[in-house]
Amino acid sequence: MGRVGETQLPEGKQLALRIMPMPADENENGDIFGGWIMSQVDIAGATLARRVARGRIATVAVNSFLFKQPVQVGDLLSFYVDVLRVGKTSVSVNVEVYAERRPDDPKIVKVTEATLTYVAIDANSRPRPIPQQP
Repeated sequence: MGRVGETQLPEGKQLALRIMPMPADENENGDIFGGWIMSQVDIAGATLARRVARGRIATVAVNSFLFKQPVQVGDLLSFYVDVLRVGKTSVSVNVEVYAERRPDDPKIVKVTEATLTYVAIDANSRPRPIPQQP
């Protein structure tokens, strides 16, 4: 991946989502609300989990979630994902979030890192086996 400023973007991870938070996403301190970031992390992780499970999934656990730096309006957020583990019915995904700041003097900083577990579900929302990976 490319490099801007001093932070290296992750190698070997898939870009799952890019989004720019807006003023409506701010908390009372003027930073982006952590709950908004958490929901975007869940969406990004689910894109990979759904592909691995080859169908419907549900989030069953947020195993870890670390906010490293505040996110601001105007940051361009990039969500990178990779599979940590595939079980019989579940898949664990790591999500790393990077913010591209100040287009006039570009800088990339890692702002969030999380691990989530998703379970493959059938039409009745019951756990189902994940098809074997090729």
